[in-house]
Amino acid sequence: MSQDHDVREPAPQRPGNEPVFNLPNVVLAMLLLMLAIQVAIDSLLPQAAVLEIFLQTAFIPQRYAVDIAGQAGPYFWSPFTYSLLHGGYTHLALNSFWLAAFGAVVARRIGWVRFLVFWMLSALASAALFLAFHWGEQTVMVGASGVVSALMGAAARFAFGDGGGFRRDQAHLNRRLSVAQSLRNRTVFGFLVVWFGINMLTAVGFSFDITDSAIAWEAHVGGFLFGFLAFSLFDPIEPR
Repeated sequence: MSQDHDVREPAPQRPGNEPVFNLPNVVLAMLLLMLAIQVAIDSLLPQAAVLEIFLQTAFIPQRYAVDIAGQAGPYFWSPFTYSLLHGGYTHLALNSFWLAAFGAVVARRIGWVRFLVFWMLSALASAALFLAFHWGEQTVMVGASGVVSALMGAAARFAFGDGGGFRRDQAHLNRRLSVAQSLRNRTVFGFLVVWFGINMLTAVGFSFDITDSAIAWEAHVGGFLFGFLAFSLFDPIEPR
């Protein structure tokens, strides 16, 4: 994979001067795109058009249990496009908060081209595990939470550093830990335990959700595992 920019020699940054909302352009663009889609769905488009958008772009496991004839487009693009739709402003706000937090450090490290490729592949990985648990069902899945989970998994490989510390302005410069080293890092291991614990509680029916949407914990797990295990394929900084 070609590099879109060199991150080996980043310009020095002074922590005290970084704005609170200093987001990489690619993260800001994705946030604005998702917001624009939500505004259009909620306020600008007729109900018939909204239903058609969800039918064409949401991830629906039933698609893959029937013949592809007559649905070729959504069959191929919905495993990606569902990540741009949300079930309401609260759902969008929650995913946007975590995208800003974890997407920023990952985007600063890997650049915008890799970030977009990472987004698409993590959306696909999230949809794949969701499909495995819901084969043939009419369940509709939307939201960027699988991608956000992948970004959390990716950040766990470098953002906490060897000593477990986290500095928002400098986290993207830390060396990448191997999977084994990450698991031996107490902060990373604790993060993994809490993250998987929350999602397993969700799996057995205990909900932490503040929205009206069902939580697709399978997509969360699929995305997180992809980000955690595959991050080295996207990272332009070689381990030291």
